[in-house]
Amino acid sequence: MTDPIADLLTRVRNAVSVDKPTAVVPFSTLKKNVLQVLKENGFIADFVSEMQNDRAVLRVDLKYGPDGEKVISHIQRVSKPGRRVYRGVKELSEPLNGLGVAILSTPRGVLSIADAKKSNVGGEVLLEVW
Repeated sequence: MTDPIADLLTRVRNAVSVDKPTAVVPFSTLKKNVLQVLKENGFIADFVSEMQNDRAVLRVDLKYGPDGEKVISHIQRVSKPGRRVYRGVKELSEPLNGLGVAILSTPRGVLSIADAKKSNVGGEVLLEVW
């Protein structure tokens, strides 16, 4: 697999599109950190690391509204292996004028744009979600 973050996003996007309650993805620390930021911003309900067939996986509990509406309507990879996208702290802006969240990989870890601005760091823009 050349892009594990894109695989994570595709698995979540596919599970949301067919209204599944969970998505299962192979474990990695970067994926776990991305899921933590998504949880903190209210896009997923929870995630748990567990063993499945002698392999570590992350089980992602997806979040839906009271009428079954999808909380994640758009999730997209920004920085790709063939075209990395970096932004300094002064160049950071929230997607959809603050209605969405962009997640960055910074020297201080994986952060949302709001947290990166508070920490005064820039980095690689991994994904956008709304």
